[in-house]
Amino acid sequence: METITIFVEKLLTAMGVSPDAMSVICHVVLVAVAILLSALSGWLCKTILIPLVLRLTAKTEARWDDVLFGRKVLLSACRIVPAIVVWQLLPLVFYDYPAVREVLTRLTAIYITVMSVSTAIVFIDSFKELEGDSRSARQQYLYSFCGVLKILMIFIAVIVVVSIAVNKSPLALFAGLGAASAIVMLVFQDTIKGLVAGVRLTSNDMVRKGDRITVPAAGADGIVEDITLTTVKVRNFDNTIITVTPQTLVDGSFQNWKGMKENAGRKAVRKVFIDYRSLQEDAEGVVNLTRYRDHMEQWLGKNEKVLADSPILVHQLDGTPTGLPVEFVFWLKSQDALPYERAISEIMEHAYAKCADYGLRIYQQYSNS
Repeated sequence: METITIFVEKLLTAMGVSPDAMSVICHVVLVAVAILLSALSGWLCKTILIPLVLRLTAKTEARWDDVLFGRKVLLSACRIVPAIVVWQLLPLVFYDYPAVREVLTRLTAIYITVMSVSTAIVFIDSFKELEGDSRSARQQYLYSFCGVLKILMIFIAVIVVVSIAVNKSPLALFAGLGAASAIVMLVFQDTIKGLVAGVRLTSNDMVRKGDRITVPAAGADGIVEDITLTTVKVRNFDNTIITVTPQTLVDGSFQNWKGMKENAGRKAVRKVFIDYRSLQEDAEGVVNLTRYRDHMEQWLGKNEKVLADSPILVHQLDGTPTGLPVEFVFWLKSQDALPYERAISEIMEHAYAKCADYGLRIYQQYSNS
């Protein structure tokens, strides 16, 4: 830059520019040169460096390098390069204007700090692309740790930016925050509780992305789409989205259907109430309800929608004033809500219809009027 400055001054002198105007014109030219050099550095990064890195990562069989050094991360990193070039050239361009140089240097340093943190956050967020439809407990714990890391990085970046703006040491600002820690904890107590609950939720493997959960207190019943330190996003079966705080899940109760998904089938329990007056005993001394139960157990064992080799039980419960309850316990192959409910409806319709063949009547309460 010093060589360019001498060359520009000689050129302006040869052109007959007055000494009063030479300083201004020279600085304008140097600013233009600095802008061109910074733009050139950014262009070189985008057109040469990024394609080179992408070609190198594409040659490897591993997927992690394609994600962690993907185009988003590299583009964000390339935005820092022009600022670094300007930051290095500012003392040479404004050597006669220390006040202007100081202000522009601080602004450039703030920009570099912000973009560096932004690049780091993009890099951390790229870990999401390594996930499948569900996360393991270790992946979810790492994901939560990355969330804490992002918050910590943003907090430190704010301190650094403020220290640059006021020309103070960041350590002095951190020391000042120690005295105000009680106030900070009071103001951000909900956020801190949410962070602690999120860590407890993931470290204890209570819920993962892709699990189906039911949270009665929040009206949520669906698939977990995302888990962060402060929110759990659930897509209900009607495609509505409900956001639940980790604090709600930890402090309250919720149902996780993961155990059912890990099994081959889904348990079904239904009841039929038989009218006492329809119970009869045949000539062989066998009650018609006994024959009906035997038939239903055999029929369920042959039903293609019932899980093979699963326990099947048709038995009576304690009598009630509204009839004798007969309970059906079996396992269906279908686990999804709609096929599961259709299969149960078909089976129970057969159970009701077969009662008449055995002389049984379903209990039905009639109005006195």
